[in-house]
Order: sequence, then structure tokens, then C-alpha cells
Amino acid sequence: MNKVVIYTDGACKGNPGPGGWGAWLQYGDKQKELCGGELDTTNNRMELMGVIKALGILSRPCEVVIWTDSQYVKNGISTWIHGWKKNGWKTAAKQPVKNADLWRELDVAQAQHQIEWCWVKGHAGHEGNERADQLANKGVEIAQGRG
Repeated sequence: MNKVVIYTDGACKGNPGPGGWGAWLQYGDKQKELCGGELDTTNNRMELMGVIKALGILSRPCEVVIWTDSQYVKNGISTWIHGWKKNGWKTAAKQPVKNADLWRELDVAQAQHQIEWCWVKGHAGHEGNERADQLANKGVEIAQGRG
């Protein structure tokens, strides 16, 4: 099975506000950068979009290591989602899950892969996270028509 390492990040200028997502993928000696954005969004939505878009370009099942600086993404997909699905996409407090549309998308996108979810402290000099952050900020510029 192919092994892919993915670094993802989201950015938002105001929350909500213009936002961007970025992903840096590594497969052997190959690399790919992805980014995009939306004019009216939230940071959490952009964090999710980075992962969804990165997984979406994989053409076959892979062994994937995903690095994110978002505890929301890491804990959401590896722990919280099981309860949400069991409870009809409601939180423990019986409230609708925020960003349920993207959580459903991520759930489908990750299902065909063997994924290891890793957290990295943001803005701490980690090369992959810094690169994903730059791409996410480029995504903001693209959304604003400046990229």
C-alpha cells in the first residue's frame, strides 16, 4: 500500500470571515501543494477542508499520516464522530453538530484509507505545518481575489 504524508492547515481573517485551507502532500520523492478558500467561512471549516481536499486527490487506498495543528479535526474524526453518528449528528448536549456537512464528507473521504492522525503544535517551526500554514494563507488571498 502506498504511504502518503499530509500536512494540513486552515486560516481565517476574522472568524467568520475570509478563509483558506492548505495541504502539502508527500509520496516518496514526490510532493504536491493544494490550497483554496472561501469568502465567508470559519477557521474550523477551513481546517476540515484542508484534510478533505487532500484525501480527495488520492486515486487509490493509501496508508496515510495526517499532520494537523487542529485538535478539533484530530479529536473530531478519531473520537467524537462515533458518538455523533450514533446520536443522529447531535452532540452530547443534544445540539446539532457544527459543520456536520464537512464531518460527513471527511468520514467518507477517510474510509478507504488507513490513517494515522497526528497533532503538531501550530506556529512552532515544524516544517510541514509551516508550509501548510503558508498554503492556507495563500488560499485566503485566492478567496479574496488577490492570489
